[in-house]
Amino acid sequence: MRIYIGPGEYPQCATALREAGADIVDTMEQAEGFLFTQTPTDPFPELTDNITWVQFPMAGINSFLDQGIITPGRRYSNASGVYGEQVAEAALAMILGLYHQHPTVTRADSWSVRPELDTNTRWLRGRTVFIIGYGGIGRDLERYLEPFNVNLIRMRSQGIDGGYDTLHDALAAADIVVLACPLTEKTNKLMGAEEFAAMKNDALLINVARGEVVDTDALVNALDNGEIAGAGIDVTDPEPLPDGHALWGRNNVIITPHTANTYASMDALLAPVVAENYTRLINGEKMLTEVDPDRGY
Repeated sequence: MRIYIGPGEYPQCATALREAGADIVDTMEQAEGFLFTQTPTDPFPELTDNITWVQFPMAGINSFLDQGIITPGRRYSNASGVYGEQVAEAALAMILGLYHQHPTVTRADSWSVRPELDTNTRWLRGRTVFIIGYGGIGRDLERYLEPFNVNLIRMRSQGIDGGYDTLHDALAAADIVVLACPLTEKTNKLMGAEEFAAMKNDALLINVARGEVVDTDALVNALDNGEIAGAGIDVTDPEPLPDGHALWGRNNVIITPHTANTYASMDALLAPVVAENYTRLINGEKMLTEVDPDRGY
């Protein structure tokens, strides 16, 4: 099968595909499969009719659905679970950074904040963590949390474990809520005013899912009103988060610019998965990360 990789270069993916038997070609017009190489500036190109398989380098495909890029007659695969370890590590870093008051001391740039840190520093050990979305990121985060002896609540597509009947019941029990779910019709604005009101006043929200899973205005209000204690967010709505936005500059908020996993790491991490997807595709099997457009991921 002939594969076009572009618009940039993913040399490790190209090597893995060649080793799996693919023929890497120079243009989309020559190809049957297309590996999109995401960069900060390159838009998704118009697909030619000869393309029967598209491999996306990211897990979230909602924007492609919204733009009508995903259409019947082709097969699609994404990077679901590929970057789980990196994103889970970033989520853990934000939890620890908030509990240990890192934004406060970083902005102060002075020893004078020690009394504030003595009063406000908290510890992760023994806390209750509610993971919403139990895919690759959620499973890796659970593994990273094991040394801290936390209590876990998991929300999967089938429901919430631990005997909690509703989302609000689980939110009320959690010290930390981690969003790691795909963006779908059901999860769009999943966290709104009522959900923040259901959380503990000293709870944290961590969002490594998609910005649209959170109602941004409701988050700002919850922080302003002390309904939650803080937030760590790698994704925002809108994105990029505009300069001067109300979420910037807070000592109880950590914001990273959608860098829980970086563009620079995508090629190496995606290579074995795209090769496995290719092998399954040509063997007439379901791909490892095949997209189900009806589910939205």
